[in-house]
Amino acid sequence: MSRVMDTSTIEPGFASPVFGSQDTFRRILDAYAYVGRPQTLVPAATAVGPLDPATVSVCLTLADFETPIWLDPRSNLTSVRNYLGFHCRAPVVDGPERSAFAIVADPMAMPRLQKFCLGSELEPQASTTIVVQVPSFTGGLLAQWRGPGIQHEISAAIEGLPSWFWEDWQLNQADYPIGVDVLFTSGNAVIALPRSISVEI
Repeated sequence: MSRVMDTSTIEPGFASPVFGSQDTFRRILDAYAYVGRPQTLVPAATAVGPLDPATVSVCLTLADFETPIWLDPRSNLTSVRNYLGFHCRAPVVDGPERSAFAIVADPMAMPRLQKFCLGSELEPQASTTIVVQVPSFTGGLLAQWRGPGIQHEISAAIEGLPSWFWEDWQLNQADYPIGVDVLFTSGNAVIALPRSISVEI
C-alpha cells in the first residue's frame, strides 16, 4: 500500500511560481556570468528547516524529477525531504557521488569535493553542483578568484568553510573540464564558483 504524503505541514513555494522561478533563474545566470559577486534573490522562497531562503529558491528553480539530490545530515530532515518531493519531485539519493545537486547546510562537516560526482571527459555536465549554505560572504579567509567571468581578479571571503576546502578546490579546478561547481548561499543571496575559476588564499 502506497504511503500518502501529508501536505498540510509543507511550506509554500514561490508566491508566484512562474515569476519566482524565472527571476531566480536569471539571477543564478548572473551569478555565473559575474563570478564572485553576490546576487540577491527577490522574491525569495520561505526558509525550510535549516535551509535559508536562497537555498530553497535554488532548489525550486533548478531541481526536478530528473535531478537526484543528496542532502547532508543537517538538511536531511523529513520536512526538507517532503518539501523537495512535493514542490520539485526531485529524488533524494543516499550518496553524494550519485547526485546532480547536493545541499550542504553544515559546511564544516561536508564530504571532500572528490566524493561528489565529477563527471567524465565525455559528459562533464554530469557532475554535481554543490549548494553550500554559509553564514556570510564576508567573514572567512580572503581569497583571490581568477578566471572566466572575472575581468582581472576579485576578492571573496566566504565564511564557514572547512580548512581543506580551498586545497580541494585547487585540485578540482586543475581537473577542468570535469569537476564540481559550487553555489554558495547565505540568507537570500547567492555567489557562483564554477569549476573553471582558480582560487588563491
